[in-house]
Amino acid sequence: MGKTDMQQFSGFLTDRGSKYAVSGGPVSSRADVKAFLKTLTRDKRYAKATHNTWAAILPDEGGTKGDDGEAGAGMVILRMLEREGVTGHIIVVTRWFGGTKLGGDRYRRVQDAVQHYLENATLKGDAC
Repeated sequence: MGKTDMQQFSGFLTDRGSKYAVSGGPVSSRADVKAFLKTLTRDKRYAKATHNTWAAILPDEGGTKGDDGEAGAGMVILRMLEREGVTGHIIVVTRWFGGTKLGGDRYRRVQDAVQHYLENATLKGDAC
């Protein structure tokens, strides 16, 4: 996974002090997912984020996800990927906690971030 394959969007979404970013790129295996996350968190800003929740639908293995402490957020991303028919692509929603708990709104912000990615990224997965 090269840094050039990674697409990142930040500065488009904040809620009560929490700041969000969304990143993604092509993946075809669990090893690709692990490499993508490792590349992302080499950036100290992302390594220090409160949450890096993610999901991907792998061509031969199906859906996989990670909540990174934001319970249920990976499933939100996975459902959106399924609905859009996006396979072979990982989407990571990063949150830097701003001091105010968002309750159920945190899932809406995850959806907003994924939607932003889907509308602005160049998708290179199987079904894209």
